[in-house]
Amino acid sequence: MRIGTVIGTVTLSERHPSLAGGSYRVVVPLSLDNLTGKSQVFAEELVVYDDLGAGHGSTIAFSEGVEAAQPFAPNYKPLDAYNAAILDQIEIHNAEK
Repeated sequence: MRIGTVIGTVTLSERHPSLAGGSYRVVVPLSLDNLTGKSQVFAEELVVYDDLGAGHGSTIAFSEGVEAAQPFAPNYKPLDAYNAAILDQIEIHNAEK
């Protein structure tokens, strides 16, 4: 699972029927250095399926790959990344270790 910030929304003209009820968000993954303020260099953006309602600027926890489809078992959805949580607060302890 990774942490990222929502920076946009993807608008589709058509989608797979199993994905009704959700939307796609453009997310920038955050590294430990980003989270602690040590770096302003960010990773490449990716598209994440969101059925939790994350908005622009939200910090989310997302899973990728095979794990992205696991919440939908046994009716798997064709996903590469899934928003698993909207985060209110992040605390980092002992980041130097």
